[in-house]
Amino acid sequence: MRSKGTKTIAENRKARHEYFVLETYEAGIELVGTEVKSIRQGGVNLKDSWCSVDKGELFIRGMHISPYEKGNIFNRDPMRVRKLLMHKREINKLYGTLKQDGLSLIPLSLYFKDSRVKVQLGLCKGKKLYDKRADMAKRDAKREIDRNIKIRNQ
Repeated sequence: MRSKGTKTIAENRKARHEYFVLETYEAGIELVGTEVKSIRQGGVNLKDSWCSVDKGELFIRGMHISPYEKGNIFNRDPMRVRKLLMHKREINKLYGTLKQDGLSLIPLSLYFKDSRVKVQLGLCKGKKLYDKRADMAKRDAKREIDRNIKIRNQ
């Protein structure tokens, strides 16, 4: 029996710090059996990965899936380019916005959805240094306010 629901495998926390996420999309990913086994063990890293459109197909680059230790000859290159699965019209729409507006397509998270591996993609715009500082200042201010409220309520 296969498990139902969603289970997050890996998140790209750096992406939300480096970019403004304008829209999110869900895509399937083309994997080999040993890669899925390695993902189930948590051997995946999305830190420096990005997506590109080549000849009407969507690919994820820079995603590292550790070799499965019991995979011997069936293991693939950990950094290989993997194909993402989306409808053709969605890919064409994304390609148009990427070329026109100078945006990036960044993987935000990897998760299981009813035993299938899915990737959450974000249509992103890069943050400037002052944007990052402003976000950090807001986070610190909120933390300070929460701390003061907690002290007063005791």
